Amino acid sequence: MKRVVVLGRGGAGKTTLARQLGDITGLPVVELDKIFWRSGLSPTPHAEWIELQQELVRKENWVLDGDLGPYDAVEVRLHASDTIILLDFSFFRCAWRVLRRAPERADFWRWLLDYRRQSMPRLREAISRHAPKAEVHFLRNPKAVTEFIADVESKLGLSG
Repeated sequence: MKRVVVLGRGGAGKTTLARQLGDITGLPVVELDKIFWRSGLSPTPHAEWIELQQELVRKENWVLDGDLGPYDAVEVRLHASDTIILLDFSFFRCAWRVLRRAPERADFWRWLLDYRRQSMPRLREAISRHAPKAEVHFLRNPKAVTEFIADVESKLGLSG
């Protein structure tokens, strides 16, 4: 596990998981939202977003955290990854977490609501096409995330 992509619906806990993985593996973590969204929440133009990601994936080790829905060019980082983690939490769990954190725009809520119907099939197709050799983990609830983290720690000899 040296090049990790963390994907999932808004509010699923991508950033928290990415930071945990960074802490236990020593891999540098990049929160893609902070790079992609410009002032006024305007998206980075598509061609520029591809170039930025190409720079990021040239590095030897990383955890890239982010799912930018319809704005994304996920194939760049999928192609370079060896591990993909897709957080597939329920709409209600994610919506609750988002409501507690900050107000969001209407397009964000549409993406959140339509995630399983629109984004998930696209992501599954992109993973099979651009990352056929990557180890893929579909985590569907917080317990699965806890077990995944414990498994990573165990493999690294960090668990007691």
